[in-house]
Amino acid sequence: MATTSPRDPSIIIVGAGVAGVATAVTFKRAGFENFVILEKGADVGGVWFWNRYPGLTCDVPSQLYQFGFAPKADWSRIWASGPEIQRYHRDVVEQFGLAPHLRLDSEVTDARFDGRAWTVGTADGHTRTADFVIAATGVLHHPFIPDIPGLDGFGGEVVHTARWDDAIETRGKRVAVIGSGSTGVQIVSALQPEAAKLTQFARTPQWVLWAPMGVRQPRLFGKALAAAPALHNLLYDVSLWASGILADIVLRPSWRRRLVQRFARWSLRAQVRDKALRERLTPDYEPLCKRQVLSGTYYRAIRADNAELVTERIAEITSSGIRTADGREHPVDVLVLATGFHPHNYMRPMNLRGRDGITIDEAWEKGPMAYRMTAIPGFPNLFTVLGPNSPTGSISLQYSAELTARYLTRWLERFRDGSVDTVEVTEEATARFNDEVAEAMGPTVWNTGCNSWYFTDNNTIDLWPFDRKTMTAMLTEPDDRDYRVTRRDATSDQAAAAAPAEQ
Repeated sequence: MATTSPRDPSIIIVGAGVAGVATAVTFKRAGFENFVILEKGADVGGVWFWNRYPGLTCDVPSQLYQFGFAPKADWSRIWASGPEIQRYHRDVVEQFGLAPHLRLDSEVTDARFDGRAWTVGTADGHTRTADFVIAATGVLHHPFIPDIPGLDGFGGEVVHTARWDDAIETRGKRVAVIGSGSTGVQIVSALQPEAAKLTQFARTPQWVLWAPMGVRQPRLFGKALAAAPALHNLLYDVSLWASGILADIVLRPSWRRRLVQRFARWSLRAQVRDKALRERLTPDYEPLCKRQVLSGTYYRAIRADNAELVTERIAEITSSGIRTADGREHPVDVLVLATGFHPHNYMRPMNLRGRDGITIDEAWEKGPMAYRMTAIPGFPNLFTVLGPNSPTGSISLQYSAELTARYLTRWLERFRDGSVDTVEVTEEATARFNDEVAEAMGPTVWNTGCNSWYFTDNNTIDLWPFDRKTMTAMLTEPDDRDYRVTRRDATSDQAAAAAPAEQ
């Protein structure tokens, strides 16, 4: 019986945010080091690199918002700031020796599968080949610019929160913020104290849960965790367990959901006594239906003497301000777009072509779909980490990314031992999974009647509607029945040399 020589799979990881870093470290710890990480930004961190607006804070507690393999005891705050999280990602890159694998300022523009391998091109003109491509591009990285008449003719400064310019001066200026999500709430709170006038334009108000986001983590607490790694690991495990309570709250109606919803209503009622303002700040949908906003300062900021909430529709932007549908013109010096992202683009706009030349736009004609967040029919040896249906807002993203990456190592191991050459999920398995998602989405709070960025253009909810236990079961061992697996014969296996990821 012929034997095959081990093959070292060459891998390209696209993105160096949460998903990319988790994937790279997981692969390296499993013995796969023939990979390169292509990152379009000038540093690592993904959303935490691109977003640097005033007041940027993570809405997940710091002791949960970290990789299981890289515990950080000395967070400065209970809810970490954006810059601190970005530095954490840079530290992880250094700690695990990822720097030699990293190629910054390398935006992937196209990727093509030729039947045996992938050829990947970047904006700088480089071309690389690899056996596997891992799309760890994340969700929130393509800023959404609203199509408002007159925007191009505004005479003041315009900035999107995802592309903040530190040279912009807002102190003593008339500042307008368009948007009411987490970003809008955070930047209103940050800019209001020093602005001459701050006007927030929000057609749809958000439920804002009161939380002391600025509370510092006690130094002694951090030192205790650092001195007792077992205790730190226990805290992380407890935090993961606690996140399961959050998943239960959003996934099914329960007394827990009702309790949190009551707290949301109390947060508004207790902090905004002005009845007229409170009515304009009261959403017409259930709390938790949209991505939940946390803040301990927003309601105080928006009711300040120099602040105003405008709920009238914006008719146009003039050279000197914003005119609303009621005919009123609001003078503005600085216009801040807190208008979010195109959340369902994932790898796009890269020119991604799989088997027989199929494009990602063709594959996703009915909206982004992936089998268990990881695989797309028509794209052999390409996997996504934190792809479609990722658990944004219910289960730890770091846990999800690490779990997915460990699942993918099973295919890398089989490639290495010669039992797999190409692997592609079937259309049937993907359709079955998406039917399960659609059914499970029924009792979730996201499906209770609001219009959120969780919805795709095809009116499906792009989230994970299962608990962490189900996710772990689905992403522990691949089921060959759900894949098309091909294998070269033993002779070609022995003759083929693994292509290096870097060329």
